Amino acid sequence: MSIYADDVVSFTSVLKIAYNFLTGRDYLLKKKSNEKKKLISVALGFPDLVYAADSIPVFPIRMEKFKINLYLLALNTAKSLFGWNITTNLLGIARQLDFLKIVDTIINDVLSTINQKYNDMYELGIVDEKPSNLCYGVNAIYGMHKSQYENIDANLKFTIRCSEWNKYSESLKTIIPNQIWVDIPSIENENQEKSLDIMRDNVDKAIIELEKVTGNIVTDNSLKKQFRIGNQVKRYYKTILHEIGSSDFYPCNPATFAEILGLLTISFQDYNSNAQRYLENMSHLIKEMRERVKKGIGMDVSNTPRLLVSPIFNGWEPETHEIIYKFGGRVIYADWDILGLLEEIPVSKDSDPIMDYAHFLLNASNKGIHCLKNCDTLVNSYLEYTKKWGFNGVIFNQLVDCHTNYSNCYELLKNKIRNELRKPTVIVRFKKIGENIEDLKMKLTPFMDLLTQ
Repeated sequence: MSIYADDVVSFTSVLKIAYNFLTGRDYLLKKKSNEKKKLISVALGFPDLVYAADSIPVFPIRMEKFKINLYLLALNTAKSLFGWNITTNLLGIARQLDFLKIVDTIINDVLSTINQKYNDMYELGIVDEKPSNLCYGVNAIYGMHKSQYENIDANLKFTIRCSEWNKYSESLKTIIPNQIWVDIPSIENENQEKSLDIMRDNVDKAIIELEKVTGNIVTDNSLKKQFRIGNQVKRYYKTILHEIGSSDFYPCNPATFAEILGLLTISFQDYNSNAQRYLENMSHLIKEMRERVKKGIGMDVSNTPRLLVSPIFNGWEPETHEIIYKFGGRVIYADWDILGLLEEIPVSKDSDPIMDYAHFLLNASNKGIHCLKNCDTLVNSYLEYTKKWGFNGVIFNQLVDCHTNYSNCYELLKNKIRNELRKPTVIVRFKKIGENIEDLKMKLTPFMDLLTQ
């Protein structure tokens, strides 16, 4: 769709992130066969321990064979001769001269390709003998592992608020024997110091298991090195969300901006399996955005309602941001920030990196990533985030067949934000990408009328 293409063609960094995501399979298999690197599956933004073990974290859908957009293929071929910057400039000129009409579908095609593969993984996940009424995210993640288990050396996972996933993922042992669990203790009935000690022990145990699988030693220096890279990635991510996302002038139209945030939400989970490369791409993205704003290239959004749409990490309908854009609004996807995964991990000469990582995990737990017995912590996280960043409204994405307290919190979340912040809210239901788009439009129409009338 052309509303995306003209913006994204000049974002070299976005093209790199998209290309690195879609070509992950070849990159990862070469790392495994040529460099004898171990591939460790991860999810939910916890790749640090794997990097510290000199191994490769992978969100397993990236090992699938994707249809690569012809533009990206042409770009990759040309960049080896001319470099990324010159190549994108040349192809941008070609676009203006109508020599490369394929550009009109570039970013939409990339996201559509990823979304179709998500649906494929969901379908693969639901065919086994197990409860059929599990959410999209659980089935999709299981399907990814079922599809790529032969290429994965181990699975590193953290207990989260979804008890169904914690129990159900036990079945992965039959296809991936090396299961490394990092249990995040509940702190509701424990004092902070005791919980921290338990958390540190659990991280220690996971590191020992990683060392057995990878054959590499995790040192304080390797942990600190990765934390420094991760901290800078998080800093750039927050800059995009808050400096650019809260501004009155965007470096692109709001639909493109939402697409970029959607791509970052997915790729952040493993840093596209190369932390240093991902950091460089994020740095370049910030530079490109600021340069465009400085030159006045983009769109005035000062009178455009800014809406928080969350959670999306376990599955959402990407058509949402396009619908809202056509209604005159702009969407922010900020799951990782809301849930505390963009918080930095302290690094100093005399610091204990394992203890610092334990602190980080417990703090994320306090914001809602852990399975809670009540909704208060999660509700407060959303309430504070909405208030702090001044959103005009909130759209809650409710997964069908979600059995966690997260799902049960929606009505409370909606009422709290309406009553205490006087912000309009709406709940939309999601089961599978591409389904019930007309119902989604019917839900969003009166909501957007409140904001734009």
